[in-house]
Amino acid sequence: MRRVCLTVPTNRECAAALAEVIAEAAYAAKHFAVEVCLLVLDSSTDFAAHARTLSQADNVWHLDESAQREFLERVIRRSGVAKPGLVADLMLPDGLSYGACTNRAFLIAVALGCESVHRRDSDSIFQTYNGEKIFPIHAELLSLGKPAHQAVTVANRLDPSLRDATVVMVGGSFVGEMSVDLGEIRSHEGYYDLVSLWAPEGASKEEKRALVEDSFTGSEPFTGDWSVLDVVNPMRVDMHNISFHGLHERAPLPPATDTIGSDYFLIHVAAKARMPGVLHNRHIVNFHTPERKADAGFLAYQMRFTKFILSMHYFHFVYQRMTDDNPATIAAIVRESTRQNREPNEAKIDKLERAYRRLGGRFTVVADQVRSRREGLLVEARQDMSDYALLIGAWAPLVEAARVTSVRHA
Repeated sequence: MRRVCLTVPTNRECAAALAEVIAEAAYAAKHFAVEVCLLVLDSSTDFAAHARTLSQADNVWHLDESAQREFLERVIRRSGVAKPGLVADLMLPDGLSYGACTNRAFLIAVALGCESVHRRDSDSIFQTYNGEKIFPIHAELLSLGKPAHQAVTVANRLDPSLRDATVVMVGGSFVGEMSVDLGEIRSHEGYYDLVSLWAPEGASKEEKRALVEDSFTGSEPFTGDWSVLDVVNPMRVDMHNISFHGLHERAPLPPATDTIGSDYFLIHVAAKARMPGVLHNRHIVNFHTPERKADAGFLAYQMRFTKFILSMHYFHFVYQRMTDDNPATIAAIVRESTRQNREPNEAKIDKLERAYRRLGGRFTVVADQVRSRREGLLVEARQDMSDYALLIGAWAPLVEAARVTSVRHA
């Protein structure tokens, strides 16, 4: 029986979301020949309440930051990687990091003997259709890890030359609130100014318009199963509704702190390397938690969006040159991206400040922060990529060390 890891990283109260994922794990165990390890990486202050919810499930691994750190220390020590202290900081940084928390899930899944990782988020639930919950893991387990010609999908658009390659990724999107918290300004003329900044250098006005129209908006509600075997377009899937087989053992995600979108890199690797994937319509329901609307949460989130915009100066460079999933090649391109002239990013952060200031209201506070932190933000964006190159180089020994390292409960 194959073993799979269904994981939820969280830094907030999310008992309701955990209850839904418990039901998804039970569904998978009932309908597929799998053993499900339910892994919750819990950095919240609600660990005890979450533990009570999770006590209703079998095969749960509920780890607080102390337990995660202890596991990582043993893995890093066993791996023999250079700069072990820095690697530890990149795997479990002080600040919020979407990539780092998922990297920890990857290593723990390997340690638990799981062949695939299925990620959900704590600010989402599942759709209901005809009185039943619509679990993404159903679409994932039908095809993930199989040769492409054995994938179970409604449609097939895959190049026939890839029919024997392994399906490395299965994912869907979302319904509900925008994946990036900009819904309140979507009708404002300044919305285009802000969102178009993540387009690559040299993009035409038409390309920018299309990108803005297509960004962060999700998909249609479920009305019946649909799926397609293909090299999946990264714009069509979201990291809170994703599963990987093998690919997560090849390379980590960028460990950048306080940067939204830092966890999407492997989706682009799969696309650029022309690796088979499945896109399905079992979309999750996305919602925004109350703390994000409070002043402190609002400012923190907009600064994460700012770092996302600045990171794209480097990621577009990488995406334009990446052609396979070879870690050494990817690391070299990532390092090369840091040698770019910084002037385009300097111009971008100035446009970002003006865009926020044009929006007015409490976005003026964001503009003030962008101005006061301008140099630091530019330096961080470049350093984040240097750190990522280092972590890619350390990943293979970390994964092999994790295979022979036990996971202890919190």
